Amino acid sequence: MSILTQMKGEQQKRGRAAVVVLGDLGRSPRMQYHALSLARQASLEVDIVAYGGSDPHLAVLEHPSIRIHKMAQWQKVRWGLPKILYPFMLLLKPLIQFLILLWVLCVRIPSPDVFVVQNPPSIPTLLAVKWASWLRNSSFIIDWHNFGYTLLAMSLGRSNPFVRVYRWFEKHYGKTANGALCVTRAMQHELAQNWGIKATVLYDQPPEFFHPASLEEKHKLFCRLFKDLSQPHGVRDCISNGTTGKENPLLSDTLFTTQVGTAIFLKPNRPALVVSSTSWTPDEDFGILLEAAVMYDRRVAAILNEDDSIEEEQNLSKAISEGKQFLYPRLLFIITGKGPEKEKYEEKIKRLNLKRVAFRTMWLAAEDYPLLLGSADLGVCLHTSSSGLDLPMKVVDMFGCGLPVCAVSYSCIQELVKADQNGLLFSSSSELADELLMLFKGFPDECHALKSLKNGALEWGSTSRWATEWEEHAKPLISEVINRNSN
Repeated sequence: MSILTQMKGEQQKRGRAAVVVLGDLGRSPRMQYHALSLARQASLEVDIVAYGGSDPHLAVLEHPSIRIHKMAQWQKVRWGLPKILYPFMLLLKPLIQFLILLWVLCVRIPSPDVFVVQNPPSIPTLLAVKWASWLRNSSFIIDWHNFGYTLLAMSLGRSNPFVRVYRWFEKHYGKTANGALCVTRAMQHELAQNWGIKATVLYDQPPEFFHPASLEEKHKLFCRLFKDLSQPHGVRDCISNGTTGKENPLLSDTLFTTQVGTAIFLKPNRPALVVSSTSWTPDEDFGILLEAAVMYDRRVAAILNEDDSIEEEQNLSKAISEGKQFLYPRLLFIITGKGPEKEKYEEKIKRLNLKRVAFRTMWLAAEDYPLLLGSADLGVCLHTSSSGLDLPMKVVDMFGCGLPVCAVSYSCIQELVKADQNGLLFSSSSELADELLMLFKGFPDECHALKSLKNGALEWGSTSRWATEWEEHAKPLISEVINRNSN
């Protein structure tokens, strides 16, 4: 029996779900996938309640059964506020958010059969959804992505009174939900043993639009990104040297590909493309990547007996422009994402002065991000987890595109990254530099270790998809919760 026939049959109406995100919907891919599955696989009408900001995927925007309701966002007061008022503002912000969210959930959207809410943030989200579910006679399910109190503890410290209050609130209202999903078995165990919450594990899996890119898709993407990659403002490096001033009017030649007639080829002396997606927050130490890049650059120079003279640098630039291949390739790191520490690290990047490594930071359209992953040679993940119990969704997306990953090692990352099968783990910048040297030696044709990891990532991505995971684990829980409430 389908969810549609189980829920409130006497009302003879199509079932309805509300997906609640107290954050930027475009930066909440898992909740976008929930909305698509609720509409496609459970045949429900779906209302998404979230903040605006980044655009969600076109599949969400264009689905006829999904409607997005954007809330007004709390505006930060950046200056002119006496310090004595800071505690007052800390209390006022969640109160205002609570009132706005409760009004949207109870007035602006039709009454749903079930609320599916992202946690964190817990305050005021869980209280508002609990009240709304009671007032509208609906069920509600929490999707545990992490623990909110551990994120707060990163800035305030675990012993801070606000953190202790936040943890109590999160635990208390978490237990009032009608059902729970979580992202790892480690989190499932923590919720069961120490919180008294029974949760179903729903692993992040890539949806169908994450897949390896074809040569034609790669070429078109690199044509679109030509100026962003080859002509960054105020930067001259191993990528921009020799390309500055080119407009690429015929769209036949990019940094990585060239088109001759209808045939497209990968350039043999192309740079290796390494992608990292970051939220530019303290739980991802981007400094590790910068230090590893410096080490790679210096170690390659030492292996090839190069010095730091201007003449040597000019010779290298000339050799690259003439198409010469080296034992170790140039590395182009493309860093995607938005966040508070982005500008700080961009300034550090400008001061690096590296011969064989270049960085580009950008924010891609939701449709181009999977193409970039599918076109890259390696992914790097710097996520460490405030709780040690969640997994980085960016790695899931990379595997979906057949992209192997070097990831920071922490307690439960082995649930996703299998060392020497689909990726490698590291604990320091030196270890990451060693892995870059090992994987890219002989690039692009003789890098056998990299090819082996890529095959492992392709195998993982081909057998694990979001729709299958959701059908097996989330749909039965949602069906049970709705049916229990209707009876």
